[in-house]
Amino acid sequence: ELGWISKVYVNRPAVVRHAEQIKKWRTVKGNWQAAWLLKAVTCIDLTTLSGDDTPSNVHRLCFKAKHPIREDLLKALDMHDKGITVGAVCVYPARVTDAVNALKAAGCNIPVASVAAGFPSGQTPLEIKLAEIKLAVEYGAREIDIVISRSLVLTGQWEALYEEIRQCREACGEAHMKTILATGELGSLANVYKASMIAMMAGSDFIKTSTGKEVENATFPVGVVMMRAIKEFYWQTGNKVGFKPAGGIRTAKEAITWLMLVKEELGVEWLTPELFRLGASSLLGDIEKQIFYHVTGSYALQHDLAMA
Repeated sequence: ELGWISKVYVNRPAVVRHAEQIKKWRTVKGNWQAAWLLKAVTCIDLTTLSGDDTPSNVHRLCFKAKHPIREDLLKALDMHDKGITVGAVCVYPARVTDAVNALKAAGCNIPVASVAAGFPSGQTPLEIKLAEIKLAVEYGAREIDIVISRSLVLTGQWEALYEEIRQCREACGEAHMKTILATGELGSLANVYKASMIAMMAGSDFIKTSTGKEVENATFPVGVVMMRAIKEFYWQTGNKVGFKPAGGIRTAKEAITWLMLVKEELGVEWLTPELFRLGASSLLGDIEKQIFYHVTGSYALQHDLAMA
């Protein structure tokens, strides 16, 4: 429905001004902070996307996914029996089988997400993208993070972009599809809004800010624009699409601010792993440090907490 995007205008100064205000929001303290942090843990896609990934470090990541916070810390918060795990484990297609087997051996039902479709550049023929998606699903991935061809956005080929994403959605089958917009490479906030709309029209279950490999990743102005698009799409269709900021989110304070922004823009019903994820590789370590400090009153030493 090109009419939805043909006259889109984004007031960039107003968005940037709003984003600056977001950065100044006061964070919550005490038990409230601990509660928000545990909520953030359940929404993390615990990720490793390195060229030197091996079965052993994927297995370690999966163990951390099942036990994201030290058991004694959860007991001190009376949360040890609430089944707190991360939202998903995210890896390259070649490591999906390792992750699926590790999680099965650990006896948990955490979904495995796989990046695909020419990640991270998207500069791959569509046939190869579709084949990669199908292989990842065949290996056992229950969520697929695809990446769009930025050139289609930059040249205004909206119907071609729709068709590419639609075919990727078809290739995913029953797996959930998160569409990575790589917002730092789209040129303008108006393009971010338009690409968000096209991705949702084509059947995306989530829209995601970044691959984490761009120079500019998840930022609050981009987050505001994407969430406004999600809200508009929901008003128009009744369909709820999830949101995932990714790349550069490393501190517990940042995670809480993203949660607060989602609550402010989309409402409490979006604050679930089904509709909100945080893409991160090192964030969990900082969250666990903050919870350690909340429980013990002292800062964790290097050996106190397992690697995230």
